[in-house]
Amino acid sequence: MLKLTERLGPIAASQATDTLTLPYELRIRGRLKATSDSGRELGLFLDRGPVLRDGEGLRAEDGAVVRIHAAVEPVVTARIAAGLPLARLAYHLGNRHVQLALGEDEPPSRGQGWVRFPPDHVLEELAELLGATLEHHEAPFDPEPGAYTQGGHSHGHSHPHGHAHDHDHDHAY
Repeated sequence: MLKLTERLGPIAASQATDTLTLPYELRIRGRLKATSDSGRELGLFLDRGPVLRDGEGLRAEDGAVVRIHAAVEPVVTARIAAGLPLARLAYHLGNRHVQLALGEDEPPSRGQGWVRFPPDHVLEELAELLGATLEHHEAPFDPEPGAYTQGGHSHGHSHPHGHAHDHDHDHAY
């Protein structure tokens, strides 16, 4: 088994000796057994916290480099006018502590942007109430890393919730 132990950040495809395609739910894990796209057995032994990003490289103990690909998976893309409507949609969805990918169509379509998230009927209803048009489809899901992720690490923080204890939130999205 090839042991992947070092994060390299974004790399060019030509720098990799192999690739590993994973859905988002597996790219959030630091410890994982997997099979590369060429059929090689892999073990991920990485620091916990940072999400494996699409295009990120991992180095093995023997020097081999594997490039991560975000798998195509079921998503909902909510399209809405750029500016305040898009900001309002992102704010209200993000306020529910869900992972969101943000973007615009290429070429930008009539001043619209989009917010992408895993299927969830409550979030879908909220997006429609805010004026978004929804598309259920399959695409890579690579959400925004978040403001608390800098230089490949994250940190927790605690804050009171009106009850007798604090708890940490991991903001490594």
